[in-house]
Amino acid sequence: MKRTWLATAALAACFATGANAQVATPLSAYADAEGWLDVQTLTCAQLAGTYQEDANYLTAWYSGWYNGLAKKHYANIARAREAEHETIVYCKTHPDETVIKALGHIIDEFREKRGIEVSK
Repeated sequence: MKRTWLATAALAACFATGANAQVATPLSAYADAEGWLDVQTLTCAQLAGTYQEDANYLTAWYSGWYNGLAKKHYANIARAREAEHETIVYCKTHPDETVIKALGHIIDEFREKRGIEVSK
């Protein structure tokens, strides 16, 4: 009886404060019929609305993709986690932007803060 009362009180408190649980969408929901996810069209809203482990996986994948394009063969785990966090935070405030553009913004900001110049 006490558990039922506590559960009811907790549920009532959520409704009274306007709090509600957000249901996450797995990234697989955005894949085509063969299971491929178009990483260049994925939006920030989709990334921010997925499960944390899916967001972690995808941002790690993007990091590897960018490092591959730059022909870098090293990983700085602390920097990658920082960039991942910053990307997810940025995406929450820019839901209509693609993740690719958000990452570009985060990378540019990272380089600017550290005075890193990239030759073109």
